[in-house]
Amino acid sequence: MGYTAVSTGLYSGLHWNMKMVPVPDQAFGNFFEGDCYIVLYVSIATFQASSNSMDIHYWIGNSSSQDEQGAAAILVTQLDEFLGGSPVQHREVQAAESSKFRSYFRNGLIYKKGGVESGFRHVESNVYNILRLLHIKGRKHVTATEVEVSWSSFNSGDVFLLDMGKVIVQWNGPQSNRSEKLKAVLLAQDIRDRERGGRAQIGVVEGGDEEDSPELMKIMRAVLGQRSGKLKEAEPDDTPDYHQQTANIKLYKYEKIGKLVVQEVAMQPLTQDLLHSTDCYIVDQGGSSVLVWKGKEASVEERRSALGRAVGFIKAKNYASSTNVEVMAEGGESAMFKHLFISWTEKGQTKGLGNVKFDVMELHARPELAAQQRMVDDASGQVQIWRIEDLELRELHPSSFGQFYGGDCYLVLYTYKRANKLQYILYMWQGRHATQDEITSCAYQAVAMDNKYSGVPVQVRVVMGKEPRHFLAIFKGKLIIFEGGTGRAGVTNPSPGARLFQVRGTHEMNTRATEVPARSSSLNTNDVFLLKTDHTIYLWYGKGCSGDEREMAKAVADVLSRQDKQVVMEGQEPAEFWVALGGKAPYACDKRLQKEETPHSPRLFECSNQTGRFRMTEVEDLTQEDLDQDDVMLLDTWEEIFLWIGRSANEYETKEACNSALEYLRTHPAGRDPDTPIISVKQGYEPLTFTGWFNAWDPHKWSVSRAGIPYQPSPLEGKLDALIEM
Repeated sequence: MGYTAVSTGLYSGLHWNMKMVPVPDQAFGNFFEGDCYIVLYVSIATFQASSNSMDIHYWIGNSSSQDEQGAAAILVTQLDEFLGGSPVQHREVQAAESSKFRSYFRNGLIYKKGGVESGFRHVESNVYNILRLLHIKGRKHVTATEVEVSWSSFNSGDVFLLDMGKVIVQWNGPQSNRSEKLKAVLLAQDIRDRERGGRAQIGVVEGGDEEDSPELMKIMRAVLGQRSGKLKEAEPDDTPDYHQQTANIKLYKYEKIGKLVVQEVAMQPLTQDLLHSTDCYIVDQGGSSVLVWKGKEASVEERRSALGRAVGFIKAKNYASSTNVEVMAEGGESAMFKHLFISWTEKGQTKGLGNVKFDVMELHARPELAAQQRMVDDASGQVQIWRIEDLELRELHPSSFGQFYGGDCYLVLYTYKRANKLQYILYMWQGRHATQDEITSCAYQAVAMDNKYSGVPVQVRVVMGKEPRHFLAIFKGKLIIFEGGTGRAGVTNPSPGARLFQVRGTHEMNTRATEVPARSSSLNTNDVFLLKTDHTIYLWYGKGCSGDEREMAKAVADVLSRQDKQVVMEGQEPAEFWVALGGKAPYACDKRLQKEETPHSPRLFECSNQTGRFRMTEVEDLTQEDLDQDDVMLLDTWEEIFLWIGRSANEYETKEACNSALEYLRTHPAGRDPDTPIISVKQGYEPLTFTGWFNAWDPHKWSVSRAGIPYQPSPLEGKLDALIEM
């Protein structure tokens, strides 16, 4: 990945003399509050393929003039046109930058006083006549703001850098957390290496134990004087949580009625067919951000004015001036934009799984394939199944494997090998008609079994009818789900008379038979159905079903009963068939619209209460480095939700993350299925279906011992306790 930063400068005091001035590499990440900047980010992949992975950000300093802001917006539009209109445009405001923008500057942003009018000079290397105090905020992506060099600027909850040119002292507030301290160390090192040519000393003072660093405190007092009175209380972070980001989604369209105006089109949940190539649209996320979509065939005027009209929209709605703006062209939509729609289809997109043959070695060699197909292996591992009976576990005989009853709950333990090491997946299957006590007991027994295997198993919540792909594959095309009743020995289920099963799947990796009400209206011309009566089983073939689906239905029918089988073609049903279903009635006869795989990019969220309040914060351009051992991380791959639990995450975070995953699905603007599988993964025990979403995953980053200690301390942690010298 690469980016270029340029600044808009005011040189003669006149609007028309503003121009873009390149910012030297050593100054990247430093922003003067009196200026505006343009940052062009280009993915390396753009030069290797026909990808539209370019982003243009224009950054507005809190003290910049209206003329500078206007000039920056014009220059962004011109740059966008020069690049063919494909980049995504972003409007960023100081201290309210998007997570994507902050992700470019891994060691943090530094806000500096002044600007062009104050005669500033860009950062120069090997300059030591400096005295400044930087207030560090943030955990994933930090910001450093120049504040008054005085004890009055300090507080007990944050980290501060006293930069004196040849010496940088990091002062850690008594209530600051480990992550903030480590990020501040990285920023201090970055300042030393880029601005001082590596010739500066860094010292660390723990604010709660200042007496342990007498020499460094002597230096601080020489600059700041003797501190009097108590430190100020910790300042709350201003990071919004995801509830604010997903509320009240509305779609607006530009309309030419004498002049160009904006009119509301729809409210959430949104569908892709609402967007037409001849128009431009605004998606309003309840004031937390404003997204603009430019159709390929929209007028030049509409496309060129998109950014300016988005800013005007913010003013008209009386939204905060810091509201983020994103402008994108048709075909270059961002991941966040696509996630606001129920489904999103790309041109040339492949359909479904097809007749996939899984090669275990290929899945292990290509984790990205394992993640995309949601398959850790070919499902040929060892299987054990327990049913919850009287709130206890009762192990089932293999002869009943694959038969699940809606009145029960089950634990399915799947064991397989990866690199000659045993791996486990623990599925918790919840029947639609199981009691709350049984569901609670299922979760409790899962925890007990997880402890039995030293916390190694990946835990997956499976709601009846929402079984993930790997779960289906375990039963080799012979999974049968009964709507109600129980599989318990000695319990007689009430006889329902005729029973009807809908069979879906084209091979043994994706087939299941689900019981539906035994009436004609349940039929669908696109599928195969099994009708079981007292004397026979009818295999009803809808006109839209495939030969593969028919073959799989035959295999399921053999499992369901040894009775005689009778094939019935749609339109040639005998009278007895309709009698068994209670008479003939209308049913679904529409032409099949095969469900396509959604191309939604994965999204990663950090779940933490280290600021004193539970928050979910999105992390851009997810990498393994973003997984913080102190937190719980939520990875949304659309078909599944992963909860990654760091080794040092506290119990409250873990509990709240589970609740928040359910709330995240419930409140998602695209109307997500609340029964989407939720998979719990512990640090050091990640399956391929998780690691495959990350580029260049290092399986040895966290050493895993038999004792279950999945972590080796970072060398940086030792740097918090001593003076660092080159």
